[in-house]
Formats: sequence, structure tokens, C-alpha cells
Amino acid sequence: MAVLTHVVNPARRERNEVDQVTAAVTLTAADSGKWYELAASAGVTVTLPAVSSGLNFRFVVANAFDTSNYVIDSAEGDNIDGNLIVNGAAVAASGEDQINFVASAESVGDFIDIWSDGNKWYVWGIGNSAGAITATDPS
Repeated sequence: MAVLTHVVNPARRERNEVDQVTAAVTLTAADSGKWYELAASAGVTVTLPAVSSGLNFRFVVANAFDTSNYVIDSAEGDNIDGNLIVNGAAVAASGEDQINFVASAESVGDFIDIWSDGNKWYVWGIGNSAGAITATDPS
């Protein structure tokens, strides 16, 4: 005779708030936890708030853009670390200022998650095509 086991998962289920980025914006700590659709036909700069433990954001390409990059910029600079998987290859970020979604290389669905421990930002994400997402320190 088969025995059925019922497992209860007491985790609280929540839905993430989703906003669209269609113009340059500076995020605040109050925006933490949101998912942002990159939805304009031309890229813009999104400036992260100052690092603070627990802050987190997701950025997802929602529409193709072909004239300029979307730039996710650290307010302090030189403090983004992590790894991106772009076209199947690991792309390291170490002490970077920006994560860039590159115009004409992006695919709908490319994304990054970025979160802070209070000292720096940590990033991971996936880009479908070669060069779709880059990590840079332009200063």
C-alpha cells in the first residue's frame, strides 16, 4: 500500500512589483525589491542608490532597443562584483562602475539581478547573444 506524505510549505508568497524604465532614473532604497522592465527604444541610465544591506533589484530587457545602451550605474563606483553568463561564457565583474545592456546585441528576456551587502553590489545575470551584457569601469 502506498503512503502519501503531505508537506506544508509555510513560506509566504509575495509578488514582485514591476515598473518600466523609459527615461533616466535614480533609484532609492524604497525601490528595492522591484523588477524593472527596460522598455524604451533607446537606452537610458539607471543609477542605483548608495549601497545598503539587503537592497536588491532585477532589470529585464522587455523590448528591443537599437540606438543606445541601457546602463545600470553604481552611485559610488568601483563596487560592482559578480558574474554574468553571456552567450554561454562567463563574464566577470570586479570593481566595476556599470553594467551595460548593449544596443543591437540584447535579446528580450536578458536580465541581471543586483543586490547589496552594505559594502558593494553583487550582480549575476544572463544575456543570450555575444556582447549582450558587459561590465565596465569607464572612469
